[in-house]
Amino acid sequence: MGLKHKALAFGLAMVATGAFAPAASAAPLTIGYSDWPGWVAWEVAIKKGWFKEAGLDVKFEWFDYSASLDAFSAKKLDAVLATNGDTLATGAGGGKGVMIMLTDYSSGNDMVVGRPGVKKMTDLKGKKVGVEEGLVDHLLLDTALMKNGMGEKDITLVNGKTNDLPQVLGSGQVSAVALWQPNAGTAMQTVPGSRPLFTSAQAPGLIYDVLTVNPASLSAHKADWIKLVRVWDKVVAYIEDPKTQADAVVIMSGRDGLKPAAYKAFLDGTHLLTLKAGAAAFKKGPGLDSIYGSTSNADAFNLRNKVYKTAQPLDTYIDPSITAAALK
Repeated sequence: MGLKHKALAFGLAMVATGAFAPAASAAPLTIGYSDWPGWVAWEVAIKKGWFKEAGLDVKFEWFDYSASLDAFSAKKLDAVLATNGDTLATGAGGGKGVMIMLTDYSSGNDMVVGRPGVKKMTDLKGKKVGVEEGLVDHLLLDTALMKNGMGEKDITLVNGKTNDLPQVLGSGQVSAVALWQPNAGTAMQTVPGSRPLFTSAQAPGLIYDVLTVNPASLSAHKADWIKLVRVWDKVVAYIEDPKTQADAVVIMSGRDGLKPAAYKAFLDGTHLLTLKAGAAAFKKGPGLDSIYGSTSNADAFNLRNKVYKTAQPLDTYIDPSITAAALK
């Protein structure tokens, strides 16, 4: 047998025994995202191919919001885009996640929308209000009531999926709904004359939107998560630069099936955070300008509303180091 044939026979034997078996290709990082401007912003990076440029294999999967939390809890995703308070609720239910970066804080796009004739929060006394109980805009509603000298005892909650609440308002079953954009805009279109009674612009930092990662994935793929977080500043710059904003809005509105002009209005109600601004919010503090203070407030809300029974260990949910590394 010639040398070439001997080498070929040896190689085939080694493959057969598994010694030279080809390495299985790594699965992509899977991220659940849903209909919120600060999360739809990632669509810019998807369409521009920036993850591939960064040497990443990433798959974004589109969900209704609560369904994305369920998928993350079931470990069907490596990460999910969520609010800080909902990250706690998901973790308490067994779907532990770690917040590694902040995409934004809500600055007007979460709102309580009242039917015609309902002009202020105090007009809701004795009335029914629709909300997805236990999720982010339940926190907004709770805050709006407290800031107006009221509590949930003064209203009747009607539980419903956020995506369904515009129709609930339109049906006349409730006097107001608590929901976020673009659902809030749909509600006001469905019921002409309806208006915001309270928005997240009146409580900046109440709701932070975050990238929450499964701890096992974070440990196994830390370098990739740092690379992914680093892409975020490119996204924010493209959206905020007057030269490229129009293209960014076309991309984002396309994901939602809305006209660009309608979608552009949502940018003002979502305060996008650069990595530098996110790092500042990662500093410990008691106020809403810190993710720690904001998340402590959300924890208190979750306990008060029996979303879970035991206060959550906040430090185990927050990891500033990934954003810090991405800035280097």
